[in-house]
Formats: sequence, C-alpha cells, structure tokens
Amino acid sequence: MTEQSARSQLRLAVLIDAENVSHTAMADVLTEVAAYGVPTIKRSYGDWTSPNMCSWKPVLLENAITPIQQYSYTTGKNSTDSAMIIDAMDILYSGSCGGFVLVSSDSDFTRLAIRLREAGMKVYGMGEKKTPKPFIVACDRFLYIEVLRAAAQLKGESVSKTKKEPEKVSAPAPAPKAAPVSSSQVPRDVVESLMQCVEEKREADGYALMSQVGALIREKRSDFRPKKYGFSKFSKLMESLDCFQIQSQTTGDCRVRVRPKQ
Repeated sequence: MTEQSARSQLRLAVLIDAENVSHTAMADVLTEVAAYGVPTIKRSYGDWTSPNMCSWKPVLLENAITPIQQYSYTTGKNSTDSAMIIDAMDILYSGSCGGFVLVSSDSDFTRLAIRLREAGMKVYGMGEKKTPKPFIVACDRFLYIEVLRAAAQLKGESVSKTKKEPEKVSAPAPAPKAAPVSSSQVPRDVVESLMQCVEEKREADGYALMSQVGALIREKRSDFRPKKYGFSKFSKLMESLDCFQIQSQTTGDCRVRVRPKQ
C-alpha cells in the first residue's frame, strides 16, 4: 500500500474547540482534513447556551458536526478543554480511529497532542497564527487556518475569473511570465533548517534528493508548508532560494536533487 492510499484510508477524529476558532473557517478546515484521511468523528465543543455560539448552528448542520455541550461553570476557566481531552482519550482507547485533528489555537492541548503521539496516533493541529509554539511542535503537522483560507480564496477567485472570460476565436497572445515570488518571504530560520536537512541527506557527490529533503523538513518543523510562504510546491520554494543549486536528471528515474551552492 502506498503512502497516499494509506493516508486516504486513515480514520480521523476531528475535535474542534468552538470557543477558540471561528466558525467561518470550518469549510476550509474540513476540506483540508479530507486530504489526510476520512473524518469518521466530528465533534465541536462549547457552551451552546451562550448567544455568542448561535452563528455555529448552520455550520454544524451543513458539515455533520456533532455539538458537545459544555457549561462554563466558572468565569475565566475554559471547561471546553477538559471535555475535549476526556473525549480524545476515550476515542484513543476505543481504537476506532488512527489519527486526530485538534482544531484550536490553545496551548492547553499540548500535552494531549504529545500523549496521542506516544500512543502511535497521527496528530494534525489546526489553529490561527497566534497559536503558541509548544502546541505547534507537539503535532505531527500543524496548519495555519489563515493560510488555508487564503489558499481557498485564491482558488475561488481563479475559478471565477476563468468562468467569466469569454471564449476567443483567435489564438491568444502569449502571456508574460509571472514575476517569481521573492525568496525574502522565507524566514531565515526556515532557510537554515532547509540547509541542515540538505546536509543530512547529502550523498557522496554532495547532492540530496529533493523528495527526501521535503520529507525531513516536515518532520523537523510540523508547521512547514510551502503555501505559507507563497509557493504552490516545495520544489518552487527551493528554486527561489539563492543558496541552493538544483539538478534535474532527464535520464533514468528523473530525480530532482539539490545541494548548497559552492
């Protein structure tokens, strides 16, 4: 079984901290979740008696998300966290799922993510950019909701523009090449991590396989995602960086390799 097919069959429990994320992001979140597995369990936690939670009702119905009521017994204390953690452990011991998606920007779920991974579960985190670093690194992979929404909006605008364009009889003039995204969008610490990954995967001739470097950087940085820096693919991000030399083999297995520039 290939990695892609195994991932598509992975049963996921999606647990949403409704008091900590916006309901407007749920469509994009669940679309992304589908890329990692089958969302078998979908639960959203909050005090649904609160007027602030009324806007969640259509989102829950449209996406078949089960609301879990959790009263706020004490002012200033988030009892939703405890309910999510208890449910997560129940699901873990039931053996019904092979992975979890924790949708929250709250660092209180850091220990939960670590415990689930210790039990052999895949853990995907989704939250806003304000999410504390400990929760981000505790997940196998962390995705920023702002990045997901921006990518979905850009895709929607592209489709809408294509539909509005009238059909042309004559051959269109060649479009000018788009200016490459500046590599300055990639933070220095990310570039340093990429350099370290290349060094660890280098072969005798100094080159490392691009695919292996991409896999390693995702292991080292759970929040790494090319779209976060304006690139559709990992290879395009690497090509934009002046510190790397890319080699594409046109014979054999057509591998793409990379090494630090001499």
